[in-house]
Order: sequence, then C-alpha cells, then structure tokens
Amino acid sequence: MSDIALGETTPRTPLWPRFAVFGVIILLVVGALGARLFTLQIANGGYYAGLARGNSLTLQPVRSARGLVFDRTGRQLVDNVPTFAVKIRPAELPLAERPQVVARLATLLDMPASEITEAIDSAAGNRFELARVTGDVPTDVARIIAEQRLSLPGVEIAVEARRNYLFGPLVSQVLGFTGSVTPEELEALGSLGYLNDDVIGKQGVERSFEEVLRGSYGVEEVERDARGEVVRVRRTLADPEPGNSLELTIDVDIQADAEKAMKWAMDIVGLERGVVIVMNPQTGEVLAMVSLPTYDDNLFARGIDSQQYQDLLEARGGPLKNYAISENFPPGSTYKLVTGAGALADGEITDQTKLVSRPYLTIGSTKYYEWNRQGWGPIDIYDGFGHSSDTFFYQVAGMLGMDRLAYWGDQFGFGTRTGVDLPNEVPGILPTTEWKQRVFNLPVYPGEVYQAGIGQGYDTFTPLQVLNAYTAMINGGDLFRPQVVRRVLAPDGSVVQDFEPDLIRKLPIDPDVFRIMRQASRRVLTLYHTYNLVDLPLVLGGKTGTAEFGVRDAQGDLRYHSWFVGFVAKDPEKRASDPNGMQTIARDDSELAVLAFAYDSRTRGNAATEVVKYFLQMHYELDVDLRLRSLLSREPSP
Repeated sequence: MSDIALGETTPRTPLWPRFAVFGVIILLVVGALGARLFTLQIANGGYYAGLARGNSLTLQPVRSARGLVFDRTGRQLVDNVPTFAVKIRPAELPLAERPQVVARLATLLDMPASEITEAIDSAAGNRFELARVTGDVPTDVARIIAEQRLSLPGVEIAVEARRNYLFGPLVSQVLGFTGSVTPEELEALGSLGYLNDDVIGKQGVERSFEEVLRGSYGVEEVERDARGEVVRVRRTLADPEPGNSLELTIDVDIQADAEKAMKWAMDIVGLERGVVIVMNPQTGEVLAMVSLPTYDDNLFARGIDSQQYQDLLEARGGPLKNYAISENFPPGSTYKLVTGAGALADGEITDQTKLVSRPYLTIGSTKYYEWNRQGWGPIDIYDGFGHSSDTFFYQVAGMLGMDRLAYWGDQFGFGTRTGVDLPNEVPGILPTTEWKQRVFNLPVYPGEVYQAGIGQGYDTFTPLQVLNAYTAMINGGDLFRPQVVRRVLAPDGSVVQDFEPDLIRKLPIDPDVFRIMRQASRRVLTLYHTYNLVDLPLVLGGKTGTAEFGVRDAQGDLRYHSWFVGFVAKDPEKRASDPNGMQTIARDDSELAVLAFAYDSRTRGNAATEVVKYFLQMHYELDVDLRLRSLLSREPSP
C-alpha cells in the first residue's frame, strides 16, 4: 500500500512572485525606451533634426550655356535651343523593374531597348549620377514620361540646350557636332567635372575647342524628398559661367560658292569624293573647306539613332570623313613645285637651264614616259612646269636624289601634319632612303626617284598639305599653320583671344626662286595647258595634277585623281602693259589661293580645273561663263 493516501494533492508554489518579476522587467524596458526617446526628441532633438535635414540636402551641378560659333563676317552658325532630354538615375531603378521600364521607354521614345540599356550601363561607375538616354524629346512625349513618374522609377525629364547648326551640311566638316560623353571619355575627363549625362564635342571645332566652348558649371544645394525629387533649391554655391564663342576664318558665302562648284562637277561626272579649299596665302586663314559628300550635323545634335548612323557609315563616299585633312592621296604633278624649287635652290638648275623633254627616259629596260608620249624638246623650268613635262622633272629629280628631294618636301610641309586647328589630321607619307629601308627592307631604286619627282610612287599627302605648300610659294616663303578659328569671343562679344598668323618656318630659299615658280605657274595657263582658264578676266597662276592610284585593270590601266591649285594676283585685272600677266604674278602679295581635288575623276580634261574655274567666276562675280562641260566627260571605262 502506498504511503500516500488516496485523495491527497501536492502543494503548489504561489504565482504572484512571477507576475511581480515580469512587471518589474516591463517597467525597466519602458523606462529605458522612454529615457532614450526623451534623449532623442527633447534633449538632443535639435541635433538629430539637423542631421535629418542634412541627409536630404545634396549638391548638384548647374549647367553652363555652350558658346556660339560665327563666321568671319559675324554670321551666326550655331545656336542653342531649349529641348527636353530623358535621363535615368540607375540607383533609383530597381533591378526587378528594369526590363519593364526599359521596354516602356523604348515604346515612348521609339528607340531600341538595347540603346537604353547601354545608356544605363554606361553609368556603372557612379549609379547615383544621371545617365543620358536621349535628347530632343517631343513635348508631348516628355509630358507623358513626367506624368508616369511612379511607374518609371529613376527616370527624369530634364530641360537642356541642344545645338542647332543653322547652315547644316554646308559647314558640318568644319563645325563638327556634339554628342553624349562615352564611358571612355568620362574616364579621361571626369577630373575636369564631366558627368555621366554630359554632352561633349565629337568632331570639328566643337571637339578641338571643347574647353573654350563648354564654360564652367555652377553648383547649387538642393533639398530632395524620400523619392529623390528636388523639393527646393536652398542656395547657389557657385554660378555657372557660359562658354566663350568662336569666330571662324571661314566665310559662309565663299564656302557656298566652293561647294556649289564641286557639286556641279560631281553631278556631271558622278564623282565619289571631292575637296575644295580656299586660303589667304598671307595669313594661313582658311576661307572655305569643302569635303564632299558630307552630312548634316543636326542629325547628331538631335540624337542620331543606330540605323541612321549605320547608313552614314555605309554611304557612298564616306560622308563622315573630312577628306581635306583626314586621308592621303598621291599629289601627282602638283608636287613638281617641290622638285623645281628644290633644284633651283640647290643650284642644280637655273631658270636658263634647258633639258630635253623626250617621249620617254630609260633606266635599264624600263621606260618612263612623258605624259603625252611625245615630249617637248629642249625646255626650261618655265615651260617644263607650264607643260607639266614628266621627263623634264624626272631628270631634275635624278639630280636631287631621293633624300634631297625629301628634304625640300619636308621644308614645304609635306609628310607632317599642318597643325590646322581641327581633329583627325593625318601626316602623309614622304619617302626617304631610311623610310624605304625601314618599311620594306629595300633600297631606293632610281625609277622610284623619278616617280617621287612627279608626285607618284610612295608620295601621299592631304589636300590641305598641297595647298599650304603652294601658299608658301605664293607669299614668298612663309609656311603658315592653317587656321579655321580666327578669335575667341567672350559672352558679351569682347575679344578674349585673337589668333595671329602662326608661322611654322621661313623656307630657306632665295626669293628669286619663288618668283620663278610663280611665273612658271602663270605659264601653265598661258600655254593653254588648262584650256581656256587663261581667258578669265583675271591674272592667276596655277598647277594641274593627275595622280594614278590603285591596281592596274585587265588592260593595264590605272584610275587617277585630278588636282588643280590656283592663285589670283592681288590686282587681278589684266593690264595692256603686261598682257601675259608675268609681272603681276611675279609679286608675292596674292590674297587668295584655291585648291580642288576630284577623286577618281578619269575625265577627258582636268575636272579639278573646271571646278576652280567655276568657283572663281562666282567668287569674283564675273560676267562670263567659260566652263567646258565636255572636259568632264568620262573616259571610256575599261
């Protein structure tokens, strides 16, 4: 039997001590929280309130107005127009919502979703900065995007200034354009204050004078709400400073005449490319620079899409390239200036020296032909240059040799960038003995010296180099750095910087040599080597050039370019006392030189000469029209 009787129960511990302990704990916790709340809200309330306000304050840049561009007569070429842009702050765009936001923007903006994604990813370095998606957004589209802010997190509509190029394609190769900064550019320029959503000069003077045109950004302190939207601007810490403006050396009227002349020939012949450059030989100022085909820089300013850009890349003739400075071509007989002047300067010949121009010269078993296959008999430098005799200049080049010929080419600026204030200039190729050995591991052969003497073989230069070399002959030996910007102007129009003529060098040649070559250039016209160009009521000199290039076809023929470089006497009217213009052209005071280059012309006559003729008729408002359209007929295709 159990020791415990049936019906008995075990004694229980009282519950009130447990409730008492629990109550004490609650009181302690509540007291601690209350004390902390008192500290935060009362004792240190002002301090933490200040911190809270500080957390909502941020600094943001205030963009400056980009400087304008004018031509030399004061006509405005570029202005800034207000427009809407779409930007995204990647940090405020949740990753899960990104596909929907991108798709919605692609529909609203009518642009590929891939380009929007690329714009967002370009801001990977700083996700809290705005990334520019596109500009020039129509007002109604901008309003829709602004109204759908909640469904488009991180997307903002900004008002910005867009470049407006008032003359479009006419001066696009000189002006260039602006565009969104790339990640690579931002990495290089971030220390200068550039941002993810910045625009920057991409080509032309927009690029080469970016620092001048951009100005300085200001800074303001703004208060943002929890969604990152600006509630108010608290204060401006630094005012923006607008960029300075540029006055170009270009004259829009001269540019228009030059373009019209080249387009006329291109349309008749079907030329793929053409260049016209007009300069003042006394200063190096470029009065016109035409490279055709060209493009409308407003396409880029408004935000070119990928298909439009691809179309430009694939367009016939490559319109995005400025062929005046960015590609080399064999100069042909225009290079005989260097050969003739160099031989005169070195004393290898005088203006009385006569060499026999034969149907051909022979080196070994190879024949080097006169261009007319007949020759001109005994001729001096005047008639040698006037007839553009190949065999005359073969002999002169042989007297000089490759390296001395290259020395004079270098003195005239060939094989080196001219230093023109535009981007993407190429230096050209000026062959020497060392160059041939280094590039081909071969010596220079005598026939290659002949070819170099008439601007063929390895010689390739830009049209601007050719014209600049001639300006040194025209003005008596001053080789200037060509310039397309005349001065920098402050926002109020005052002159900040005036670019004086920049002399590269004074050529080490007796002035008499330049006089001889100027008179020889007059013989090019008076011998009717340029057909009726001499019949213009002007005194001018010049030089033609025909330059073969490429590979021979099945018939052994090469394609060829046409060149013409001309200059007009300062007193251009013909005088009875000087019927041939030799005295007038002997002076070194000409203020206008012009070059035309016709790529792959293959015309019966010299297409470039006809272009210059038409330009001069328009520029001087001559009451004659001596264009010979028949000379622009294409030779039968092989």
